[in-house]
Amino acid sequence: MSILATIVPIFAVIAIGMTAKARGLLPPEFLAAANRLVFYLAIPAMVFSAIARASLEVHFKPLVAAVTLATMLAACILAWIAAALVRMEPRRRGAFIEDSFHGNQGYIGLAVALYFLGPEGLARASILTGFMMILNNSLGVVVLQLHAPAGGHGAGGFEAAARMAKNPVILSALGGLLLSASGVGLHPVLDRSLAILSGMALPLALLIIGASLSFDLMRSRLAALFGCSLIKLVLMPGIGLAAFLALGIAAEDFLPALILLATPTATVSYVLARQMRADHEFAAGAITFSTLFSALTYTGWLALGARL
Repeated sequence: MSILATIVPIFAVIAIGMTAKARGLLPPEFLAAANRLVFYLAIPAMVFSAIARASLEVHFKPLVAAVTLATMLAACILAWIAAALVRMEPRRRGAFIEDSFHGNQGYIGLAVALYFLGPEGLARASILTGFMMILNNSLGVVVLQLHAPAGGHGAGGFEAAARMAKNPVILSALGGLLLSASGVGLHPVLDRSLAILSGMALPLALLIIGASLSFDLMRSRLAALFGCSLIKLVLMPGIGLAAFLALGIAAEDFLPALILLATPTATVSYVLARQMRADHEFAAGAITFSTLFSALTYTGWLALGARL
């Protein structure tokens, strides 16, 4: 599929979500319920079925997974150094670092992988998503805990860690891996049921993303938001791509990982930042800024990846 035919529809639906919220068609109470529906049911169904149908021997490449996770760690370190160099105050520093590596694999990454690479790409991306989400959430808790304000340590970190252990997307990925490894396969009735549930995952997720964007929180933080998005959308996928090419990994194997590395900041980063008393308003601004900016960067990364 062409790059514009992948990117334009995805961000058109995000724009529709923004417009629908402005016109009162997506009120806050509906968004809260819809987000729970997507997070706890639709996305897990899609991830589980994609991985369960996949062949681990064909679709899972340990070296690609290792490079992808190492790249996320490298982005975290770069953001940490950048925040220290500009003497960013601790409360914002934690949010800045987390938002620089914590990507929206579930809502946007999987959509781009499916529409650009098809079912094969979705299977590869879904397997990687499970590993990336584990590192995203674990590293996010550590970063925010280390930069929490006085009196902010303690329960927040344990609560976030407990929530991560019950993350439905992570659990569905692990369940799909076990079923795929067993060779049992999906029963046709279960397969069809999951397909129906999966069908609402990406459209509803993209509408929610659009309705959640906020421009008001960006104005006083533009320089920091630009730096955060530069690390997340340019440096992080750039480091990953350079490593994939240096190791001689085939494009069909690394393109799903590149798409996931290039995702904008995850919406759950706002939840983590607020729970652990970091600058959650900065996190909200980073989600909006990076999501809008990613329409441009995704076009560039997909164009480059298609030539390799």
